[in-house]
Amino acid sequence: MLNILIIGNGAREHAIAEAIMRSGQMPRLFACMKANNPGIASLSEKIFMSGYSELAAIVAFAQASRIDFAVVGPEDPLNNGIVDALSKAGIPSVGPMQSLARLETSKSFTRDLLEKYRIPGNPRFRNFCSPDGIEAFLDELDGIVVKPDGLTGGKGVMVQGDHFQTKHEALAFCRDFLKDHASVTVEEKLEGEEFSLQCLCDGKTVVATPPVQDHKRRFADDKGPNTGGMGSYSCEDHSLPFIHPKDVAEGLAITQQVAQAIYRETGAYYKGVMYGGFMVTRSGIRLLEYNARFGDPEAMNILPLLKTDFVDICRAIIDGTLERLPIEFEKKATVCKYVVPRGYGLPKDHPDVRSTSARIEVGDVGQARLYYSSVDKREDGLYMTTSRAIGVVGIADRLEDAEKMAEKAVRAIHGPVDHRPDIGTPALIEKRVRHMREILGK
Repeated sequence: MLNILIIGNGAREHAIAEAIMRSGQMPRLFACMKANNPGIASLSEKIFMSGYSELAAIVAFAQASRIDFAVVGPEDPLNNGIVDALSKAGIPSVGPMQSLARLETSKSFTRDLLEKYRIPGNPRFRNFCSPDGIEAFLDELDGIVVKPDGLTGGKGVMVQGDHFQTKHEALAFCRDFLKDHASVTVEEKLEGEEFSLQCLCDGKTVVATPPVQDHKRRFADDKGPNTGGMGSYSCEDHSLPFIHPKDVAEGLAITQQVAQAIYRETGAYYKGVMYGGFMVTRSGIRLLEYNARFGDPEAMNILPLLKTDFVDICRAIIDGTLERLPIEFEKKATVCKYVVPRGYGLPKDHPDVRSTSARIEVGDVGQARLYYSSVDKREDGLYMTTSRAIGVVGIADRLEDAEKMAEKAVRAIHGPVDHRPDIGTPALIEKRVRHMREILGK
């Protein structure tokens, strides 16, 4: 009997758990969570409630459960070194060791890595450990992006025009970040359209999954503050309407070079998901950032489409045999829309903020899939917390049908909730295509 441990409690981990349990190898699932996700719990043999910094307790649970391997979902346990701790106990993981997870946890490490090994994709940038020299570099840039080093929950990037207007404000952000972070990265602001390319990596072989586009803005038509992600879509042809196959090929080539470079830099193979956030610009593909795990919501777009046994993929990543395994995805479109409390992303004094602890009811969602995120299952029903509640995914032969399926399902979830109705719609996608044409001068 194969015993697998999943670490994490979000919708991403619910999708991973579902993919594991679809395996023909009939594995037994064990879960380590810091909050009780009812979707993961329903699939698990046993659950263990723990913070992700409690490494000794997690390892002890894994040993007592006779775990064959672990799959690490979120960035926090990776940053804390859970893969290293499990490895010392003889338990391998799908997820990079702490020194390799710096690809996500340290913006400066990643920029320096690409520069050192002459890998294309870097924007113009400089890393600063003190305020000295920042003002002079800001004067050299037409547009500015400021990134603190370390984990920020996907919300630490400050962009001129969105979060600040002037170079004086940019300098103030840099100084503030340096109070709590070892360094800050200052980059040129890029113009283009973003796409997510989640790649499976065993340290030597890198395999791309279908590209996805995420939507960070809280409200329809890309309005409001940035969030952890309000939803995402992928297309049946495993491309996106505003990109060309060569764009995906370039993103994969960059990631393959990064996998080689990080081995040369650290002497260790990167085993897990290497997820690049890329932008198509007038000057070609540029790397915005890497994540050292599946995206949330992007995992919910690609894992349900897997035709290859996910357990086989995990084993191939761990064993370094990914090149021998044909990995296939269904040629279907997906649309994920997050159901969130009405007060999600709003100021603390807004009256809708009270919705973040409200009860919700899930009606008939039809053929759509539900992936639970920040919800609390109590005796009298399902309650939301302060973050995203449920990822709703429509899957169909055509993008238009997948979007309608997801939208219908969202409307069957009742309570003080909200979502972005425009994700995956023809109008928003046409806006992306038009923007890209303007960028390329077509």
